[in-house]
Amino acid sequence: SIRPFKVDTSDEEIELDIHFIHVKPTQQASGCTPKPLLMVHGWPGSFYEFYKIIPLLTDPKNHGLSDEHVFEVICPSIPGYGFSQAPSKQGFNSVAAARIFYKLMLRLGFQKFYIQGGDWGSLICTNMAQLVPSHVKGLHLNMALISRTFYTLTPLLGRRFGGLFGYTERDTQLLYPFKEKIFYSIMRESGYLHIQATKPDTVGCALNDSPVGLAAYILEKFSTWTNTEFRYLDDGGLERKFSLDELLTNIMLYWTTGTIISSQRFYKENMGQGFLAQRHERLKVFVPTGFAAFPCEILHAPEKWVRSKYPKLISYSYMERGGHFAAFEEPKLLAQDICKFVTLVELQ
Repeated sequence: SIRPFKVDTSDEEIELDIHFIHVKPTQQASGCTPKPLLMVHGWPGSFYEFYKIIPLLTDPKNHGLSDEHVFEVICPSIPGYGFSQAPSKQGFNSVAAARIFYKLMLRLGFQKFYIQGGDWGSLICTNMAQLVPSHVKGLHLNMALISRTFYTLTPLLGRRFGGLFGYTERDTQLLYPFKEKIFYSIMRESGYLHIQATKPDTVGCALNDSPVGLAAYILEKFSTWTNTEFRYLDDGGLERKFSLDELLTNIMLYWTTGTIISSQRFYKENMGQGFLAQRHERLKVFVPTGFAAFPCEILHAPEKWVRSKYPKLISYSYMERGGHFAAFEEPKLLAQDICKFVTLVELQ
């Protein structure tokens, strides 16, 4: 579906056509009401990332999972991504996207709902929980943007004084040696971020002019963000977690719509004034929160880091495997963790 929505940006109201997929359960146990779940993608992903997890959430019994919780899933495309209209004026950031998706849920008839996200989806969902906490029953994330203090000071001291910082043995394994797993890793993987946060149109024009260039730019992320060790493989390990059809489908959503530039501009709108520099990024979130820590995520976030931003953290899980594109890589693991989190929320 594609529907028009109005949203307030920093200086005025604009109207955008928003694309989303809406999947309802085909059947459910008597007395079991489907729970609305909004799932938000990131970059360079799309709503297609959720195609493998949706059946596990809407029809769990026929996919080997418990049918204690059955979900009605809504997956919108971020404005400027895929089939959603791109903003034509400055000021459209994650907060504006959160407002639009909140209006989407209201228009679909949901007053209370669960939300889940990774990458930009984690920030957009976080903003929704900040803006309309009374409407968000629970927030589930597989990536967290935390205060710069935790990214700098605590890792430097944490290996020697891990207990003081609340690090578990698993945290220590995922964070150290600090120079290799944090500093060098971020330096290697953040080049794109500096470009897109400052001059997105330059590289965007080149990518819009070359399907091979666009594929290379996007596939590099699906290689190293799935597992940084894949950079040493001749084929980038691309087919270890995805099929070529799945990867090409995601690429074609950018190519056929010509939205790589507008998707990259979202970085400048959110980071043009500095990383984690906007006021909402310093505000805490006071809705029940669950976090799935996948071991191959670009930067591991220990429970104490996450709790500093989300004080009502009621579920924190060390996942067995998986990286940045959790729903695309490990749909069953993510679905199970979402259900575990929802169980805890419903018991409160």
